[in-house]
Amino acid sequence: MSLLTTDPRTGARTDTGIAETTDAGVSAITAASGRAFAALRREPRAWRAGLLRALADGIEADRALLVSTAMAETGLPETRLNGELSRSAFQLRLFADAVDDGGYLEAVIDHAGQTPLGPGPDVRRMLVPLGPVAVFGASNFPFAFSVLGGDTASAIAAGCPVVVKAHSSHLLTSQRSFDALERAARAYGAPEGTFGIVYGQRAGAALVADPAITAVGFTGSLSTGRILQGIIDARETPIPFYGELSSLNPLVVTDAAVAARGTAIAEGLTGSVTGSAGQLCTKPGVAFVPADADALVDDLVARFSAAGGQALLNERIHTSFDEIRRRLIDEGRARSLVAPTVGDEGFTTTPALLEIDAAELTPAATEEAFGPLLVVVRYRKLAEVVAALDAVPASLTATIHSEPSDAGAVTAFVDEVAPRVGRIVFDGYPTGVRVSWGMHHGGPWPATNTQHTSVGVTAIRRFLRPLAWQDAPAAILPPELRDGPVDVPRRVDGILHLAGA
Repeated sequence: MSLLTTDPRTGARTDTGIAETTDAGVSAITAASGRAFAALRREPRAWRAGLLRALADGIEADRALLVSTAMAETGLPETRLNGELSRSAFQLRLFADAVDDGGYLEAVIDHAGQTPLGPGPDVRRMLVPLGPVAVFGASNFPFAFSVLGGDTASAIAAGCPVVVKAHSSHLLTSQRSFDALERAARAYGAPEGTFGIVYGQRAGAALVADPAITAVGFTGSLSTGRILQGIIDARETPIPFYGELSSLNPLVVTDAAVAARGTAIAEGLTGSVTGSAGQLCTKPGVAFVPADADALVDDLVARFSAAGGQALLNERIHTSFDEIRRRLIDEGRARSLVAPTVGDEGFTTTPALLEIDAAELTPAATEEAFGPLLVVVRYRKLAEVVAALDAVPASLTATIHSEPSDAGAVTAFVDEVAPRVGRIVFDGYPTGVRVSWGMHHGGPWPATNTQHTSVGVTAIRRFLRPLAWQDAPAAILPPELRDGPVDVPRRVDGILHLAGA
């Protein structure tokens, strides 16, 4: 029987014609990926940068089909999906620039010679690709965190072939995205097996267990992440698991910020919570506001009440959204300010707004609700916020809205927040993650289980390992480690040299 896809706007199910991948099918795909790795690892950086740019061109050529398919499988609007596809193409080209730059290799040369400890051998070191990488698509980003996403782009940039586990919420989008990549790769001359894709939950488990796979990139729920980690732990050879798992992303507003721009904060916060139906990993799930900020809270109530319904991505998210909201009230003792309204068809809902006092905040009131829900926490002093943060799980982000008059208190507060998150946002909103050299999209457990980022250029580091050559003949060394001018920055005998030196 073929797998089904569901339009979340209507609940209508459609046969995709896609069969679940068998264990034998998974093995054949990973074997092809292994053969591709043997070829990819020998290709020069310029070739790999060209491949990344060809992939970007290939997915943009299929833009209309990909966007229309994703609209029917996710319920996300055309503008959002077009922007997301542009982001996918942009990050492929950004990684191509990084590969051309070569700084990611961390190239080092220590020439043979006398040292304070006696004669030392010639040692040269740089980062090399791990091998075939398994990538799990995320439900909420059918392009940027799925087949065409940053895990795929960074793995290819590192020189690793990719096998994607298609997300059940957008099977056709995954299939057509894979087709676009495969066509572009084949036209460029990439080896067969550079890309692979599997379908079905059982196939995903088999993929993680397959000995040919050398790393796993995953964005999804904490519970599924634990399952995948368990599969890895049972392997004969453990491998890295890079999981983005859960995040509440606290936002704090000071008294001075409320007085200076309370209306603007209410507007921006509402947009950040309700954009994409609140189905963003960086959505603020809890907002700390002063106890006397009644006007700000009333403004939030009005805006949440006036917001229209939006389709959630799938039935599981739709069902869990109200179940978690009720737990936050029943077990977390939060009070309902705006209750959601469920649509007549599909998986549509309106936003929900809850409230609780900082002194009453417990872990039961800080469960992540994936969807348009915000818990407003009233506080009297920033010290109360610091204490209450102990009930908030570590997150991808924290946001602080303040004014210059708050500088001293905010500086001390940042010291308290920094160990709990991977990115601190000032006077803005955490949704909308920039794809750049400086971005870090990660955080302490349970936000992620790694110190690495899944967005930005340094995401490539996840799929590389160090290798050193000692007293190696020049002909055996990679070009980046040979004596003489090269096109990458590197440290030679302890001194950093820019490219060309």
